[in-house]
Amino acid sequence: MLCLDTISDRPGHFDKLFRTCHAIAQLPEDCLDITIDFHDCKFLGHTGVAFLGGLAHLIQARGGQVNFNWDSLCPNIRMNLAQNGFLHHFGYGSSPWDGNSIPYRCDLQHDATALGDYLRYKWLGKGWVNISSGLQAAIAGRVSEIYLNAFDHSQSEIGVFSCGQHYPSLGMLHLTVIDFGIGLPTSVRSLPQNASFTTEEALFWAFQSGNTTKQNDISRGLGLNLLQEFVTKNHGNLMVFSSNGYVAIDDNGVRYENKDINFSGTLVNIALRCDEQYYCLASEVPPIEEPLF
Repeated sequence: MLCLDTISDRPGHFDKLFRTCHAIAQLPEDCLDITIDFHDCKFLGHTGVAFLGGLAHLIQARGGQVNFNWDSLCPNIRMNLAQNGFLHHFGYGSSPWDGNSIPYRCDLQHDATALGDYLRYKWLGKGWVNISSGLQAAIAGRVSEIYLNAFDHSQSEIGVFSCGQHYPSLGMLHLTVIDFGIGLPTSVRSLPQNASFTTEEALFWAFQSGNTTKQNDISRGLGLNLLQEFVTKNHGNLMVFSSNGYVAIDDNGVRYENKDINFSGTLVNIALRCDEQYYCLASEVPPIEEPLF
């Protein structure tokens, strides 16, 4: 049995998720009949929702069985999981509905149109931020780079998972995107010239303009530098966890840290301020170099 603890967007709570993933990865395949219990979970944030969905699919991909003890959910978490579609995705409860949640998604392959609609209308287009449609498209284009990066570089066999939340009391709008692939540092080190990079050096390289791990005629970069530039201009924050590395981008600058816990995939959490005073004019956002939708 897996007893899920309270999960918010604090770095220490991310570590809980990574430890859980690591523990499950060590189990032999004949021990992968796992029941997830929520008795100890008093709050399950959007990051926990996206991660839990991906973890369930990972277990199933290894031939295991996942059972959710839905009766152990506290009422507020049950309501949120119903609203964002997590319950419906796993065959429980009614269809999701509009609210403060940005729907849970599981994408097995890249669909630019579907993801563009998700980002523009399910995340940015609900009136939580008072910005023009042009700026919505520009922001969505930056965040689409996260998905493109995951599908292009992660080698994840189970797809990409995402979920978000509007937190009115905090004036923040969040979105988390997770893959369970090889991780950014491993992908960066796949290039011979980067083979000796530490995790911190590999993550720093991934955020530089124009750098890409593609080894063919496609020259598009990882795109993380564009997202970093937007978050910096708009006083939001960005967290990236991959391998044993952690990148935090906020008003205090950019920090690269090594973590004790190793997560082989990549987790990206972006938070935007809902107050329009933090949003630059659309003309100030760097142009998108190629169509993303």
